[in-house]
Amino acid sequence: MKNMTQSAAARIQSAEAKANNGLVAQGGFAARAQRAAANNQQSSRPAPPNGPSKTGNPSGPGRGNNPPKSK
Repeated sequence: MKNMTQSAAARIQSAEAKANNGLVAQGGFAARAQRAAANNQQSSRPAPPNGPSKTGNPSGPGRGNNPPKSK
């Protein structure tokens, strides 16, 4: 199974519009395909180097995270 791409979603939306006199149903398959493509593109971005810990351990030196603020 492959992830939905922007170009594949555009082809689906174009085909639906041609079949329905230029209309694309809100919440229809083409809309869901566009949303999936946007989510796939968004999730492929790398995390920022100073983002939160993904290990569940507290932040600290050597983890690429910001250390906790001193009180």
